[in-house]
Amino acid sequence: MTVDTIISLEVEPLTKEAFQPFGDVIDKEVSDYFMINNGSTRRYHRMADVDVADNGGVPIISIFQATPLAYPLTIQMMERHPLGSQAFIPLLGHPYLIVVAEKGENLQPEGLRAFLSNGRQGVNYHKGVWHHPVLALQPEDQFLIIDRGGEGHNCDEVHFEPSTKVILSLDNLPKS
Repeated sequence: MTVDTIISLEVEPLTKEAFQPFGDVIDKEVSDYFMINNGSTRRYHRMADVDVADNGGVPIISIFQATPLAYPLTIQMMERHPLGSQAFIPLLGHPYLIVVAEKGENLQPEGLRAFLSNGRQGVNYHKGVWHHPVLALQPEDQFLIIDRGGEGHNCDEVHFEPSTKVILSLDNLPKS
C-alpha cells in the first residue's frame, strides 16, 4: 500500500464560533442564564435543540463509557446521523477530542477539523454532520448522550481510501 496523501489535523480549542458549522457547544461558562426555584437555581436555558422532528423518532438519553484509542490516531472513518442530532456531555470533567466535517454527500478528508473540549464543554452535532466516534483521552471516561431512538436507518459511515492517511496527534494540544 502506498500513501499518496498525509493530512495532519491541527487540534483547535473548542469554541462556539469555531464549532458553529457542525453544531452547538454546550458550555455554561459562555451561556446566559436566568434564576428559577425562588432564586436558588441558575437555568442555562436551551443550550442546544434535540432534533428528531419529521422522522418519527424520539429523544433518548444514554451514557457511553469510552476507552482512549492509541495516539497518534489514523482517522479511517467518519459517521453521521441523518435522522437526528446527537449530543455528548462529559460527566467526569475530562478533556476529550472531537473530529468533525460539515454536512454533505461527498465527505473529503481535507475537510476534517479537530477540537479539544476542556472537559466541561459538551457538543451537539447537528443532524447529518460528519463526526468521528467518541474520542476519550482518559480510561473509562463517561458521556451523557442525547440522541434519536426509533425506526429508520440513522447511522451512515464513510471509510477513507487507504492511500489517504489522516493523522490526529496529541502533540501540541491547545490549552483547555
